[in-house]
Amino acid sequence: MSQSSSRSKGTNAKEGKSGDLKWWQLSLLGIGCTIGTGYFLGSGLGIKITGPSIVISFLLAAAGTYIVYHLLALMTTADPQEGSFCFYAEKAFGRWAGFSCGWNYWSSKILIMGSQLTALAILSRFWFPGIPLWIFAAVYAVLSIAVVLLGTKGFDKVENILAVTKTAAIVMFIILAGIALIGWIHGGNDNRPGIPNGVKAFFPAGYRGFWSSLVYAFFAYGGIETIGLMSMQLKNKEDAPKAGQVMLVVLTIIYVISIGYVVTMVSYEAITEKESPFVTALSSYKLPFFPHVFNAAILTAGFSTMTASLFAVTNLLVTLSKDGDAPRIFKKKLKFRSLPLPSLALAALGLSASVVTSLLLPGKIYAYITTAAGILQMYNWGFIIISAYKVLELKVKDKWLSITGLLLLVLAVTGTIMEKSIRLGFFVSVVLVVLIAIVTWIMTRVWNKSGKTNKQPTP
Repeated sequence: MSQSSSRSKGTNAKEGKSGDLKWWQLSLLGIGCTIGTGYFLGSGLGIKITGPSIVISFLLAAAGTYIVYHLLALMTTADPQEGSFCFYAEKAFGRWAGFSCGWNYWSSKILIMGSQLTALAILSRFWFPGIPLWIFAAVYAVLSIAVVLLGTKGFDKVENILAVTKTAAIVMFIILAGIALIGWIHGGNDNRPGIPNGVKAFFPAGYRGFWSSLVYAFFAYGGIETIGLMSMQLKNKEDAPKAGQVMLVVLTIIYVISIGYVVTMVSYEAITEKESPFVTALSSYKLPFFPHVFNAAILTAGFSTMTASLFAVTNLLVTLSKDGDAPRIFKKKLKFRSLPLPSLALAALGLSASVVTSLLLPGKIYAYITTAAGILQMYNWGFIIISAYKVLELKVKDKWLSITGLLLLVLAVTGTIMEKSIRLGFFVSVVLVVLIAIVTWIMTRVWNKSGKTNKQPTP
């Protein structure tokens, strides 16, 4: 997911220039930016936990994602703001909400980068299984930091090309899998599970396993809040809901068909976090080129996504600093490239933590980091829903939608407690939220004493 964020509180988009994006362009952009390593590799965690019922998990996640985007689009249409969801959280509940929302978002993006970094390392071991995970993680972390330091001129154009590459890779899988199932490609597994013929076959891990898989389905749709930010570039802001609806319909079709193929072509027990489930599904067919081409496409696009995330997180901290929500040192930039070195250093520290963790916990690191990142993402989305409930005069239908959305998010988060293999990720997210809450409480007392309960951005 290509991430960019701005939280400037004083700029009303109604007073600024209108964007030039058409709704269908935003939809296509959103599709390319949303499909990432969380889907290509992270979906395997969900399949492994629940089996064929992961298809329902993706449908429920699509419904929850639609609700979040719908409410964010309503707020954007009613009061266009560059700060988007963090601005609306502050508008709804006060400065503490905007502060905690911003830092929760920053923390979630750091974890998502850690998940992406680990995914890249795992995918690279497809060719070099003997090299430790942490070495690949360290190499990709250094390369990503180097790309950011070199500057980002022309990077957006490269991102667009790689977004097409990611989409083409999954379309290639859908076509090849369809042809394979017809029998036009030799090979295949004699014990292919096929279409489930009963409840037990559809829920082989029981309802608890299904519950635990929800967070990974939601994680595959991650980035919808960023598309909400990008909706500010629409020529007609009222088209934001339509753009999101089309994007989610296309994503859901792509996700459900491709995941459906996987669970009918290979047993869910054969899926591991060591390779993409799409590679596993076609591994028994005589397609020697596919694993290498598919893996290379994901690896290339995944690296670009992580680098874009690093750039976005770096600039997000600068914005937090300008808004008075982070130490002033993070506003400082290198003179020769206008790069926020202190902010980049903190983000690099977060990547380093992922490298160290992959050294200490090589077998479970991806599951833990991805779980924690997915949960923090759910917290962000929860902020959006409750902010809309407070800021807008919602119709009865939208009120019911918001309640349904919150329920789905709660199910996704609590489901991680049910599965022992991913439970640590839940506690990591809780620790981060508690730390943010403590800092927010301290800052609230500081603001009250100084009389700065309202935002006063520094120039």
